[in-house]
Amino acid sequence: MKKKVKTAVVGTGHLGRHHARIYSELKDSELIGVCDTDPRAGRKVASATGSEYYSDFRDLIGAAEAVSVATPTETHFEVAAALLENGIHVLVEKPITNSPGDAAKLIKIAEKNSSILQVGHIERFNSAVRKAAEYINDPRFIEVNRISRFPQRSLDIGVVLDLMIHDIDIILSFVDSSVKKIESVGAPVFSDKEDIANCRLLFENGCVANITASRISYKSERKFRVFEKDRYISLDYEKQDFVVYKKKKEKINSPGDVKRIKPSFRKKEPLKEELESFLQSIKTKTPPTVSGAHGLSALKLALKITEKI
Repeated sequence: MKKKVKTAVVGTGHLGRHHARIYSELKDSELIGVCDTDPRAGRKVASATGSEYYSDFRDLIGAAEAVSVATPTETHFEVAAALLENGIHVLVEKPITNSPGDAAKLIKIAEKNSSILQVGHIERFNSAVRKAAEYINDPRFIEVNRISRFPQRSLDIGVVLDLMIHDIDIILSFVDSSVKKIESVGAPVFSDKEDIANCRLLFENGCVANITASRISYKSERKFRVFEKDRYISLDYEKQDFVVYKKKKEKINSPGDVKRIKPSFRKKEPLKEELESFLQSIKTKTPPTVSGAHGLSALKLALKITEKI
């Protein structure tokens, strides 16, 4: 039998408890513990997953081989750096850190200690996104709407770093060009950070992306639309579903000249796919799907959008 990776989770809030749940179920993982500054929350998750509770993340050094860091963004650097410096592989939730400088330092620390550093941009592991990538060739215009209810969490950052950064990362993975111009607007409504924002990105190759993110709506919607020369792809993140509309011939005279393609694929839990990918990178010693460099690129652009606001 192949050796299991000894895993742990720092932070047992909304995301952290799901990391712990999945680690406790994966065949390549042995969840040895969870850590939280709140003993009650930490012990509850530890009990539910059959693992040990730790009050200090430093106590994981020497016990865990791979750790998910799901703490508030302002603590990402301190926690991830200490773990990476001790040769522990780290999956840090997005955004990678508060600043590009700290993100760059984490990347160097990981490289120096031959540790895997993966960033939790979970939409990369959305089954629909993965399948849709097969149909996306040369985006000309991208439109994204990501709106949700007020979360009462992650309020240490604005909606750009909280939600929009997911779509920023996806767009950067699809558009092979640098950003030429940024226009953005936003406003704080229920918190002291921007709770709603819209930005328009113009890329050097001519592609334009229009992104709207809100965390003050009474409904949830996560739609991603891509327009190309001969096709239009409409994707629903939440339903893990997408449709392709493609020209049958050069000139369109009627709706019948447009072919509707609805690919079939197996829908999987994105977080489970993400953690399995992380463990696979560790076991095969290969670069992660979403590296520290990817996380840094998304962070830099998100901060530029925030500055424009």
